[in-house]
Amino acid sequence: MTRLSQQDLTQHTEVSMGWPAPAKLNLFLHVNGQREDGYHELQTLFQFVTQADYLDFKITQSPELKLHSNMGLSVPDSDNLILKAAKSLQTHTQCQLGAEIWLDKRLPMGGGLGGGSSDAATTLVALNALWQTGLSRQELAEIGLSLGADVPVFINGYAAFAEGVGEKLQAVEADEPWYLVLIPEVHVSTQAVFQHPNLPRDTAKLSLSTLLNSEWKNDCQQLVADTYPQVAKALAWLVEYAPSRMTGTGACVFGTFNEQNEALSALEKLPKSLRGFVAQGINRSPLEQRLSQL
Repeated sequence: MTRLSQQDLTQHTEVSMGWPAPAKLNLFLHVNGQREDGYHELQTLFQFVTQADYLDFKITQSPELKLHSNMGLSVPDSDNLILKAAKSLQTHTQCQLGAEIWLDKRLPMGGGLGGGSSDAATTLVALNALWQTGLSRQELAEIGLSLGADVPVFINGYAAFAEGVGEKLQAVEADEPWYLVLIPEVHVSTQAVFQHPNLPRDTAKLSLSTLLNSEWKNDCQQLVADTYPQVAKALAWLVEYAPSRMTGTGACVFGTFNEQNEALSALEKLPKSLRGFVAQGINRSPLEQRLSQL
């Protein structure tokens, strides 16, 4: 795409469509301790999957930001990460342009798949390109971190080992198996999980090489399964078909399969009381491919 001048850009009213905001899985999640500021020290491995939300953007000459969504439950504008991301980019770059944004929400809220963080990251990456604000990935990630600990991994666009509160990232080439992801009908509050007195907070920090060759676990899983019977039920069913864990602080759980047809076969047996989807793990975000199309 030929770089647009600011004047040309303000006259550009075409809708830029199909920007993916992929889900992520935490292949493992260890809680190493709690800091004085209340945040937790973590070690986790993020991998993207092919299931995603999708956003469309129309650049406007006025700085107004407007969001349309297919979500049944509306999130107040003041709490919406998409609008927060766009406003943060405007403020940081002093950009005088605005945007009309359409969200096709396909990922569950409160499921541990990172949907809100991914939506925010895609908004930052897309508008940085469409507004021609010219920020680097590192600068975008710094803005993203102020919106949520998971946002930088979606901005950087590669499967990553994360430490600290999730901001210290190291690219990882993990296997790319197929996953059957189950979506229990419950919303799990990340804040409530991390504030719970029964959350384990003393897993020893290990090197990445040691972690990659160890059995993977999620330190939040037992607490969430004990608190939410729907999560325990989903895990109990899924583990009969494949090695299974919870992602993030839940509620979604995933089973790992070598072949797509194995995952689809298990999905066909899913009880009507449960719902889920099959997706492949991917080490490069589909957002990268969309960005390269400009």
